[in-house]
Amino acid sequence: MRLRFCFSSELMLATALALLSCAVSADLEAQSLPNNGDAKGTSTIHSATQPTGPAVPDLVIGHGDLLEVKMFGSTDFRQEVRVSSAGDISLPLIGAVHVAGLTPVSAQELIQEKLIHGHFYKNPQLSVFVKDYGSGGVYVLGEVQKPGFYPLVNIQTILEAISVAGGITPRAGNVVSVTNPNRPQPAITIALSHEPQRPMQENLQLMPGDTIEVAKAGIVYVVGDVRLPSGIVMEHGDLTVLQAIAMAQGTNPSASLNHAKLIRRSGDKPQELSLALKKILAARAPDVKLQPEDIVFVPSSASKGIAKRSAETALQLATGLAIYGRW
Repeated sequence: MRLRFCFSSELMLATALALLSCAVSADLEAQSLPNNGDAKGTSTIHSATQPTGPAVPDLVIGHGDLLEVKMFGSTDFRQEVRVSSAGDISLPLIGAVHVAGLTPVSAQELIQEKLIHGHFYKNPQLSVFVKDYGSGGVYVLGEVQKPGFYPLVNIQTILEAISVAGGITPRAGNVVSVTNPNRPQPAITIALSHEPQRPMQENLQLMPGDTIEVAKAGIVYVVGDVRLPSGIVMEHGDLTVLQAIAMAQGTNPSASLNHAKLIRRSGDKPQELSLALKKILAARAPDVKLQPEDIVFVPSSASKGIAKRSAETALQLATGLAIYGRW
């Protein structure tokens, strides 16, 4: 009886080990199988790891681009050609081929078709590679740190273009224009978003030949008998006299509020307007909305000839601020 019991125990142990080995082998085999999307579990994991979002359009070949065209298995058919101003390249056997406006894949298919129809090759295996995008770039101008021409290789959106150009300057506004005669809408004006939850128009996909210009922010000068004469950037486009005076830290006790002036450029000559600053500060007169390049001049009560020299003095003070960079 004891021998039978030992034999049965050994048999059960061997059977358990065999079952465990099969289970481990099956699990390893399942992990090593490629994900073909047949199983529901694996297809769900596969789809979850795929990136989402709009597809980035392929760059197209333009004038001045340098192409490398080569045929697999042939050392003779390997050419580096520059796209002409007419948009053509010249290749052996088939001559001129118009490739401007095509993607590298489309240009490859066109060259293959011409070689086959010309009975030069039965099934040529070609590759077309753009070695230098002579035209495939954008100009980033205006209020950026490094204005210039930048290839589109690592740039897709307006924000990326501005970032590559070193970012905006302190004088930059929030308006960006994009111009390109090849676009359906040649001129596009975009306001840069300052709100994280707002859909950003600056994610507009760029195309070769775009000119991106960051506009200069409007500036209002507050000069004269104020605590901090300065140029004030109109960050969001709207600024009033009260806001400008507040940003200049208010007026001095010696300021002549009844003789304040608003100097506004009108054509070639500045226009001088009376400003009821004392009433505005006392909320007895409506606040005045300012325009870019306006000058708010608050003279001192100790000055002589205030009415005669206000415009000239204000312009001199504002020019001095602009030259010496006080804003």
